[in-house]
Amino acid sequence: MDLLYKAYSTPSDEDDEPQPDVEPTPPPLKRFKPQYPPALPKPNTFIPGRYISKRERSLSSPALSPPLPIPAAAASPVVGSISDSHLPRDILSSLRNQAKGCSQLGRMSERLSVDLQSHKKSVNTIQWSPTHAHLLASAGMDQTICIWNVWSRDQKKAREFSYHNAAVKDVKWLQQGLSVLSCGYDCSSRLIDVEKGLQTQIFTEDQVVGVIKLHPDNSNLFLSGGSNGRLRLWDIRTGKVVHEYIRGLGPILDIEFTVNAKQFISSSDVSGSNMSENSIVVWDVSRQVPLSNQVYVEAYTCPCVRCHPSDPFFVAQSNGNYIAIFSSCPPFKLDKYKRYENHGVSGFPIKCNFSLDGEKLASGSSDGCIYFYDYRSSELVQKIKAYEQACIDVAFHPHLPNVIAACSWDGAVSVFE
Repeated sequence: MDLLYKAYSTPSDEDDEPQPDVEPTPPPLKRFKPQYPPALPKPNTFIPGRYISKRERSLSSPALSPPLPIPAAAASPVVGSISDSHLPRDILSSLRNQAKGCSQLGRMSERLSVDLQSHKKSVNTIQWSPTHAHLLASAGMDQTICIWNVWSRDQKKAREFSYHNAAVKDVKWLQQGLSVLSCGYDCSSRLIDVEKGLQTQIFTEDQVVGVIKLHPDNSNLFLSGGSNGRLRLWDIRTGKVVHEYIRGLGPILDIEFTVNAKQFISSSDVSGSNMSENSIVVWDVSRQVPLSNQVYVEAYTCPCVRCHPSDPFFVAQSNGNYIAIFSSCPPFKLDKYKRYENHGVSGFPIKCNFSLDGEKLASGSSDGCIYFYDYRSSELVQKIKAYEQACIDVAFHPHLPNVIAACSWDGAVSVFE
């Protein structure tokens, strides 16, 4: 009976039945709150068409970093002396006498006096210093500017500057002090202290700067012309553009102030636009308007423009292998009966220059010669064989009328007496 009872009986509520050991479940944890700001969504994860608030835009856009300062350029090593203490006595005496007005006009250069070798590529321009007449500056396609102490008995190359990052197209001496202004293919003009060998100022543009010209009456202003056809008047003191001359021109080849400095003449490449009437334009400096744009209507570009030092005329070197003559007074007419033609241009950037008294006009040539013309009769007076390749630029000495400097397409710089 006891066995049946145990088999069919049910446990009562009062009976204590052993329960299995079950671990209590812990309460759910709270969401973890990070102490750092959440990662911002990438700007490219926005769904097209969804509204984006200003806050989201500001958070998603990358922060603009302030412009980096231009690093200070190291001084160029001094190669030689710029002092006139190393000049021969006869040269030093001639320079001082000519500076006092004891000139010998009428004498012509005849022979090679000094040969200056340093540039590895074509030399684009040369210029004598107006205040230190024993110094000559040259700029070349090898990205360098050389300052030559021409008659020094020691090292003739006094300075070599490599501040430009591309070929140097033009260099000009400032009227006061020992500084040069240069421009080139790196879209900038640079002011360099020759004595200290330091670059003191940079004028950046949005075009290749092919030519610069200092204002004859205000040494703080200069004109620049570039590959986009833009002409700008800069103030060196502020480093900003004062005026801009707009006409939709081609690349600017040369610019020249008139004698009274109230106008300037620009020459541009019009071969791509077939608008030859804009090749030479006369501008009003202050009003920023062209006074005449139909000065030269022939289908040739003019790589060089020069004003006569005293008479109301200017000349333009033409790729038609001649130098044209124009009036510098309105209506700026071309002289159809007189021109200077014996030399060759043949697509080279050949330049020309007047002598001190304006009676002679010298021009480089594609055949490597220097041609001297009589200004009034336009006849060829003298011809000097200077180089095997094209003679690019010529520059009369500011005090010695029988001295002329020249440079060539092969990188040579020479002085003839």
